[in-house]
Amino acid sequence: MKRIAAALTLFTRIPFWKWTDIPSEAYTSAVVFWPLAGWLTGAVTAGVFSGLSFLLPTLPAIILALVARLLLTGALHEDGLADVCDGFGGGRDKESVLRIMKDSHIGTYGTIGLICYFLLVISVLASLPYPLIALTIIAIDPFSKFCASQLVNILPYARPEGAKNKIRYPKMTAFQFIQNMLSGCIPLIPLVLTEYQTSLSVILPAVTLFCLIHLMRRRIGGYTGDCCGATFSICEAAMLVGVCITVNL
Repeated sequence: MKRIAAALTLFTRIPFWKWTDIPSEAYTSAVVFWPLAGWLTGAVTAGVFSGLSFLLPTLPAIILALVARLLLTGALHEDGLADVCDGFGGGRDKESVLRIMKDSHIGTYGTIGLICYFLLVISVLASLPYPLIALTIIAIDPFSKFCASQLVNILPYARPEGAKNKIRYPKMTAFQFIQNMLSGCIPLIPLVLTEYQTSLSVILPAVTLFCLIHLMRRRIGGYTGDCCGATFSICEAAMLVGVCITVNL
């Protein structure tokens, strides 16, 4: 439970640390439970959309649901996406990429990346059949966190000085990986059981993850916290596109 609370503390603004004592080692192994944090953020986002859809048209209900998620998470993933777009877009070597990613200011690449991300997510969700929207929101959040957590298993940490929050994520054991995978994939079940062939939608984020890992290994020799956030956002967008493709087949 301490590790789950640590994962929820990392990924939400809810102060779980006030209600339970979370030891530092719980944060180190919390990566296993990243998808479980997605159960909460995905459920809240889908719940806000479902509630508002009784009062508003689909498009504003989707936008406000995403705003609710931003407030819940503190725009953690979006910050990582902007930093990675700036760093990988403007950096010429490993040192310059890492330096730009560490800068708190947002640049042109980061701004364009966020605009493209939100335009894609909102437009794809709005194009889906209404009953599928909430199920998709619930499914993509945990699965995308599962994808992002695989960086820890495959790549070393890129910064030689270590993470600024002093958290070092070890590779998962086989049992931990199974836990991680199940918590990321179980929310897919209601989506897969619909009349659409949505099980095929996981192919696109898997291919996207492979490409991102190759890019990070080539450009900076590993991953950072920003890379995890960007991987979540990009895999989420890729899975949405996958769902959209399967629905329109």
